[in-house]
Amino acid sequence: MHRTATTDAVRRATREGVGVVVATSAYGLSFGALSIASGLDLWQTMALSLLMFSGGSQFAFIGVIASGGGIAGVASAAMLGLRNALYGMSMRRVVAPAPALLPLAAHVTIDESTAVALAQDEPRAQRAGFWVTGIGIYLGWNVATLAGALLGDLLGDPRQWGLDAAAAAAFVGLLWPRLRARQAVAVAAASAVVAASLLPVLPAGMPVIVAALVGVVVGLTNWLGPRHESALPDPGGPDHRQGDHA
Repeated sequence: MHRTATTDAVRRATREGVGVVVATSAYGLSFGALSIASGLDLWQTMALSLLMFSGGSQFAFIGVIASGGGIAGVASAAMLGLRNALYGMSMRRVVAPAPALLPLAAHVTIDESTAVALAQDEPRAQRAGFWVTGIGIYLGWNVATLAGALLGDLLGDPRQWGLDAAAAAAFVGLLWPRLRARQAVAVAAASAVVAASLLPVLPAGMPVIVAALVGVVVGLTNWLGPRHESALPDPGGPDHRQGDHA
């Protein structure tokens, strides 16, 4: 019975991963076309997708490059890429890759693979979701980048296809089933308000990172609360009784 439940969970994680792969990889068309339009050649565009492999960082980089920036583009991309390092701290425990697979696991630790893995309850399903999503998006993103770079003129404005909305919709689909408790709903709503309010004043990708701090603050509060309470004296302990008798 347990094996059947685990198998079903793995299949569900795989289906979710494939759905996210399709939605996110398609957005690579937009990156390839915009990268060429920003002045990068085909090899530079492909190097960004193959080696950097972080959508937010890649779009931030070509956005600054297109406006004439150089070092600023690298700094913006690096700042956005820091979130993947934070993901890696938790995903190493969840995925528990073999030493030989650590470099690959680190490279495919992105928003999507982390989200799909953490949306699962079974450990095997978490690992399946991570690998299917991470490797699938890596392959699909690079194929789509190549297609977008080669066919950019034929595609027209990539945003008219709504590919950015498809990727966002995939995230909403993953997030929605997790919003069961009032606190989760409140954190999601607060994060959305923070991100939306910062969109006009911060570079692309940064509002999401700042909004994520809402969840971090709530998580730390939940973690420190029980620790603080456990450090308080027991009202029914010896000290309390001695005070009553004094």
